[in-house]
Amino acid sequence: MRALICLLAAWLAGCAHRVALDEPPAAPLQADYQIGAGDVVNINVWRNPEVSLSVPVRPDGKITTPLVEDLPAAGKTSTELARDIEKALAKYIQQPMVTVIVTSFVGPYAQQIRVIGQAARPQALPYRQGMSLMDVLIAVGGITDFAAGNKANLIRTVAGKREIVPVRLQDLLRDGDISANVAVLPGDILVIPEGWF
Repeated sequence: MRALICLLAAWLAGCAHRVALDEPPAAPLQADYQIGAGDVVNINVWRNPEVSLSVPVRPDGKITTPLVEDLPAAGKTSTELARDIEKALAKYIQQPMVTVIVTSFVGPYAQQIRVIGQAARPQALPYRQGMSLMDVLIAVGGITDFAAGNKANLIRTVAGKREIVPVRLQDLLRDGDISANVAVLPGDILVIPEGWF
């Protein structure tokens, strides 16, 4: 009887192991948001409202606040920036406690989606997780009447190499072909050429 119980326990342990292998993989961890030039950050210094304010990140990636000049912000998380501000303020305020909240998002330049050519409003867009070609087209107001939508390309860099990915904007927008709605990646450039009539 004891041998049967051991055999049954071993069999159940093997089944449990197989079930675990069949489970879908866990979603990959997302990196923390990095501050970029053009973002607006709200800096709150606890018990010091005179140095608490909202400031834009300059094109050079730095911020300036009362008592802190030219502090690099681009490429840092809000927590990293808060610790840097605390270090800088420690010369003037005893044990400063700083919180940084990003209130307007642009993101690092290398992660922005750029749309050029025959878009209604060509521009650079902040990348958002799960963003698709349709999301980009909505943000830029679609394509012009002069666009050759099915000759558009996504230019992306993967592992240091440039790739050209053909996309079918006209099929997506005018024909409703959802299969043409592809995912975009940080740093993609959407090029929409002009059609020849």
